[in-house]
Amino acid sequence: MSAADGAERFQPEPGPEPLLEVRGLVTHFRTDRGLVRAVDGVSFSLDLGKTLGIVGESGSGKTVLSRSIMGLLPKRNVVREGSIRFQGQETLGLPARRMRSLWGSKMAMVFQDPMTSLNPVMRIGRQITESLLHHLDISRRYAEETAVALLQSVGIPEPERRMREYPHQLSGGMRQRVTIAIALACGPRLLFADEPTTALDVTVQAQILDLLQQQQSERYMAMILVTHDLGVVAGRADDIAVMYAGKIVEKAPTAALFSEVRMPYTEALLQSIPRITDRSHTRLAAISGRPPDLVNPPPGCRFSPRCAYAQDRCREEEPPLREAPTPGHRFACWYPVGTPEGMEALERNQARRGGGDGSGGVTSVAGNA
Repeated sequence: MSAADGAERFQPEPGPEPLLEVRGLVTHFRTDRGLVRAVDGVSFSLDLGKTLGIVGESGSGKTVLSRSIMGLLPKRNVVREGSIRFQGQETLGLPARRMRSLWGSKMAMVFQDPMTSLNPVMRIGRQITESLLHHLDISRRYAEETAVALLQSVGIPEPERRMREYPHQLSGGMRQRVTIAIALACGPRLLFADEPTTALDVTVQAQILDLLQQQQSERYMAMILVTHDLGVVAGRADDIAVMYAGKIVEKAPTAALFSEVRMPYTEALLQSIPRITDRSHTRLAAISGRPPDLVNPPPGCRFSPRCAYAQDRCREEEPPLREAPTPGHRFACWYPVGTPEGMEALERNQARRGGGDGSGGVTSVAGNA
């Protein structure tokens, strides 16, 4: 299939719209216990050239959100509602054949574990040229030359030799670089990076994140960076969306999120980040309690059972996303952090418990900093 064929099958509508616009997206899974509300009414938009960080604990719905937008979920026992507009055209509910025309050429994903996302019995070179030959009207020789150039661009030494090797012959960092090369092969406009540094050591993590940021800037792509660590997106995302129990509970420009945090869950995530300035054997902060059961989530605010600010209203009424004074900053909380009503709620709860450290739902666990 040529690039022209792909354009005929997917024609964006004209107009100054965001590259990606998600409105009221719902992704539920049917199980024997009932509906698992993995993504429950998520809305956001993303412009070309921008990076959105999506942050939250395991089970918050980050990966399901990404795969739902990409159309990578199974068809059976999945409920998907809402709207996903990519380049001005609705993609939610598109047939699999039309979605395949977008994968690689329009949107791509770097998965968590390269050892499972790469084919263990296929040479590296063939795995890269496969998408090039599928989407672009080029010869095999040109595809191989392009694959070598891609491996070189992602920092792999001796790319010609690596083309003939298998995934098990490469280190974890090298394998992740290969998955990035595959994702970038056909010049997508939107790149999902789903926990791209999982199982990598700290030095290699920084290299992979720097590489993604460099490629995003050079290619002027939009990127969605999915992680559980606010520190990862601190200097790499234009905006950050914090997810909890299938919902976005706070979204803001990166600087505003760190300087004017409003949602207690976001505050708890920030306090959980180890600091290099801490003394050795300083206790690590952890959010108390457990994430809710998404089959039977609690009424009201889903974070209320774990929240140091929670009042009766939090356990009865679900707070909507509302605007903060900073443009683009929205949060879902009745008693926001840093406001008079938030401080009053925190003090009231501390008085009931007979004191406390005002940790915003965070307790300490022993560990090495």
